[in-house]
Amino acid sequence: MTAPPARRFNRLPLRSRLAILTAAAVAVAVAASAFACWFLTRTQLRDELDSSLQSVTIEGGYIQETFVLCRSKQSDSSDNAAPVVANVQLVQPDGSRCVGRNSQAVKVTAADVAVAQGQKRETLHDSTTDKGESVRVLTRGLVLGDTRVTVSLSRPLGEVDGALSRLALLLVAVAGVGVLGAATAGLWIARSGLRPVDRLTGAVEHIARTEDLAVRIPVDGEDEIARLSRSFNSMTAALASSRDRQQQLIADAGHELRTPLTSLRTNIDLLARSEDTGRAIPAEDRKELLASVKAQMTELSELIGDLQELSRPDTAPGSGPLQIVPLHEAAERAVRRARLRGTGITITADLEPWYVRAEPPALERALVNLLDNAVKFSPAGGVVDVALHRGELTVRDRGPGIPADDLPHVFERFWRSPSARSLPGSGLGLSIVARTVQQAGGEVALRAAEGGGTVASLRLPGAATEPPAL
Repeated sequence: MTAPPARRFNRLPLRSRLAILTAAAVAVAVAASAFACWFLTRTQLRDELDSSLQSVTIEGGYIQETFVLCRSKQSDSSDNAAPVVANVQLVQPDGSRCVGRNSQAVKVTAADVAVAQGQKRETLHDSTTDKGESVRVLTRGLVLGDTRVTVSLSRPLGEVDGALSRLALLLVAVAGVGVLGAATAGLWIARSGLRPVDRLTGAVEHIARTEDLAVRIPVDGEDEIARLSRSFNSMTAALASSRDRQQQLIADAGHELRTPLTSLRTNIDLLARSEDTGRAIPAEDRKELLASVKAQMTELSELIGDLQELSRPDTAPGSGPLQIVPLHEAAERAVRRARLRGTGITITADLEPWYVRAEPPALERALVNLLDNAVKFSPAGGVVDVALHRGELTVRDRGPGIPADDLPHVFERFWRSPSARSLPGSGLGLSIVARTVQQAGGEVALRAAEGGGTVASLRLPGAATEPPAL
């Protein structure tokens, strides 16, 4: 089955389609211009021919002689009369005609008869001679003495048609050359204009074949192709960065999972060996082993939960919609949960009303992580102060503090300071806090507190009064 022309056209290369479309557009424009030129020339030549017929003057004696011959119904075809510039014949009201000397007979039309019968003053039209030659005819009434006669003057259209034919041939030749030149120029322009697209196509095919995201396309200029190249370079850079982060996340997650899994495997091996050998582990030691296994299982669960939280796309706010959240209420709930976990730690709260737009679960999880971090580093019997004033939430602990060199890294995934590596945790808590706050349009920072300890400062855009719902 033959494909439709449109489908066959769409299968052509882009440069071929551009060349064909360019040639077609030029052909239409040239054809329209040529036709307009030919039509205007034809009109002008015919107007000049009509003017020449209007200005023809025939001697009265010639017309009188022709009229006499017509009345006597005689015919004289001798050539001894003076030549005239137009064919002359007299038209009778009954449609008959009398042809003048040295003139060709022209067929009489209804318009000529209407002039002869006095219905029209004159008429100008095309007709043919008895020999089939096309002529332009002017028929009008004249008065010879007391007699009114109808004279029909005609001139051949061959002189006009010949010029028009030569002009038509010339226009066709010029149009053909123009279309051919346009097609050639269109193909050259298409090749030149699409050369950057060819480079882009080659780069995409190379990436698809080798998965090499380090490929970059040279950018020159500010046109659409340059913008496309810049966008492609930005896309590949983003993909390379995303792949690097993914590989780093997998490597860090594997490293963090290895420690609790190794410890868990060791404890389970001890319990299994005790069962296999029949040598019972002392009750106190067995209790410690089971407590260690439970703690390691809890750590694994928390680590997997943190990894799931961080596996969401960085560009997406999360799975839940933004809502109006009372930050002071979310902070109060986080304080209650932190008090249950931080046995022996005093947590004070001074919270002013503040409403923000965020995801309630993600925001509360971030606040809990922030408080857990303060509780974890607080000494026994320490105090953690939580305050919310004018949209800024601060959490101050009295722990050992964070060295100034480590502050730029505290929000990186899996990063833990040397002093915290012996403590439980995955190193993902502050990363989740930073991510959640940034997605809500806020900012978070850590700084050293006066008198020791660390102050975590979290600021989110909002208002002291509840705004209208989204």
